[in-house]
Order: sequence, then structure tokens, then C-alpha cells
Amino acid sequence: MAVFRIERGTSLPVAEAWRRVTDWPAHAAGVPLTRIVVPMPGPTRAGTRFTARTGIGPLGFDDPMEVVRWEPPVPGGRAAGSCRLEKRGRLVRGWAEIEVREAVGGALVTWTEELRVRGLPRVCDALLARAGRRVFGRALTVLTADN
Repeated sequence: MAVFRIERGTSLPVAEAWRRVTDWPAHAAGVPLTRIVVPMPGPTRAGTRFTARTGIGPLGFDDPMEVVRWEPPVPGGRAAGSCRLEKRGRLVRGWAEIEVREAVGGALVTWTEELRVRGLPRVCDALLARAGRRVFGRALTVLTADN
């Protein structure tokens, strides 16, 4: 299993940073060749499921996920927002935790992920973690940009 952690500071208010990093379809803007489908209506909550489809046409794979913990930030910095996703695919397994907390001048977003790819030997974990940091780091940079 590959484990990695990414942190991004932003001048966005905590509520806006939380909204952006938990807007699942928006993640596709920072992840090449990926689109995200959320078939469940309504706001995100524990039990929300969605799928990230990465590839071109029939050449690709699905990464189905479920939100298993949903705790939005408490206004005034009294509590950080925390979300845990479980990856439930045949090819990609693991989890991701997203935390958004107040920081000087805005918010701090922390993304921690454990990633397993079926058929990929453990010797590849360091390379997989490096790729994960790069891909999800880019996504966080796009999502937390001050625009």
C-alpha cells in the first residue's frame, strides 16, 4: 500500500475551501483524463457514493468511492472539517481523508491517502505514492486557488 500526505495553504475562508475540496466533480479539473459522476442527488453526507472514471473511451478504469465520514468545519475555528472516503473498486482500493482547518490568513487543507492498485507489487509503493502526491497535489492546487 502506498501512503502519502499533501498540505495546501490557501487564503480562502475555511467554509469555501471545504466546499471546493468536497465538490467531487470539480476534482476532475486537476486530474488529467478523469471525470467524476455523482449519481446521488442532494448534498454530500455519509453514504454518498461517486465514481471517478479515468481514461479515454473504453480504455480506462472506474474508481468508485463512498463517503464514510462527513464532518463539515464548525464556524469560528472551533473544529476542523473532516471527510473520509473509502475506495471500493476492483482495481483501486484504499481510503482518503480530507481535513480543512483555519490557518493564519485562510485555511489549511490536508489530504492523506492510502492507495492500493490490484496486481501492482509492493515494490512499486514508493512510485505510486509519488504519483499520488503529484496528481492529487495538482488537484488541490487547482481547487484551492484564489480565483
